[in-house]
Amino acid sequence: MKLNELRDNPGATKSRKRVGRGPGSGLGKMGGRGIKGQKSRSGVAINAYEGGQMPLYQRLPKRGFNNINGKRHAVINLGLVQKFIDAGKIDTSADVTEDTLVASGLVRRKRDGVRLLAKGELTSKVSITVTGASKAAIEAVEKAGGSVTVLAKAEPAAE
Repeated sequence: MKLNELRDNPGATKSRKRVGRGPGSGLGKMGGRGIKGQKSRSGVAINAYEGGQMPLYQRLPKRGFNNINGKRHAVINLGLVQKFIDAGKIDTSADVTEDTLVASGLVRRKRDGVRLLAKGELTSKVSITVTGASKAAIEAVEKAGGSVTVLAKAEPAAE
């Protein structure tokens, strides 16, 4: 195979519509926009506009609460940590930090920190440093001979 023989798979690319290029193209004159009216003109955005009627998204009741100060943690379970240790993706000789967990692929991204939960069983002796951990998870790690360090929350500055 040579560079000049490379081609996309059939149907992978589609040629763009050239609008307003004469009657032979099938999209000449008004370019598929019809005659007159708001939609035939440029610079028009009418998403969710219902001609002055109260739009559906405003008529429906709003439910729930979005906490703007809420934290979103990446959650890991002890069983998964043990699975990654057994697979050799996590090295137990060094301290296991949040960055180590991201590098191993156990956590995709840290978000506001990593929280350790007690689902599953941990048999390896490992010291873990995370943003948060449940009491049961801390007990399970200490029972296996390891330790959990929970990073201190940043205290708000006193005025």
